[in-house]
Amino acid sequence: MEIVSLATHTDLALLERSGSVITDHGTHVVVRTPDNPTFWWGNYLLLPTPPATAEEARAWLGTFERALPEARHRTFGVDVSTGSLDDLGAFTEVGLEAEVSSVMTAQHVHEPPRPNRDATYRRLVSDDDWAQQVEVSRAGEDVGYDLPFVTARTAAERSLVEQGYGAWWGAFEGDRLLSSMGLVTASPGLARFQSVKTHPDARGRGLAGTLVHRVSRYGFEELGATTLVMVADPDYLAIRVYRSVGFADTEQQLQAVRKPPA
Repeated sequence: MEIVSLATHTDLALLERSGSVITDHGTHVVVRTPDNPTFWWGNYLLLPTPPATAEEARAWLGTFERALPEARHRTFGVDVSTGSLDDLGAFTEVGLEAEVSSVMTAQHVHEPPRPNRDATYRRLVSDDDWAQQVEVSRAGEDVGYDLPFVTARTAAERSLVEQGYGAWWGAFEGDRLLSSMGLVTASPGLARFQSVKTHPDARGRGLAGTLVHRVSRYGFEELGATTLVMVADPDYLAIRVYRSVGFADTEQQLQAVRKPPA
């Protein structure tokens, strides 16, 4: 299956480098992450186009269940660069939730309008830094994810760093991690942001925007990237932070999810 989307290309590259198993069946791709089976977007099916009918969507659900029989979730990515919620209508007819994310890119960046100069910005290095990364992830956008899931995902992130593919950076006050994000190479000249998190106690202080700017400079100057990729929720306020340092909306990413039973 030929990959056309920037989001898909970078997703698969980073998943493979962090230990996921990617199998191309021609008509679709199966992604498995044996070390973290509850990771929705580490265990999913990638389709070249969205299903046209509810019957076709049900057929893909059957394919998912045969490929990932232990999964309690159902997740599908669609390898397109443009689209809308309407394109995922067949999935919503069979009970999945449709999601459209904005794929943002930058070839250069500038400081945010109100940079935070009080915090210290540096890479995550020590065991304590990475332990705090778990805490920030659970306190931030990952509310509701259990400790084993977040711990396994953080271990995969640290593995990418230790293999030399990039770095995770944090904004610290003293020794306390308040905001963090990763930047990892996906292919020559292309690097992808990962897991942009800010502790709820520290939001609204300009930490994330300042850190995105600092990490972007690292990407251009040290990773040799010419294009940086960020995937964001178009309805969440953080997207304004990314735009404020020079990221622009380039593509859309289409996904469909059925959450596991409570």
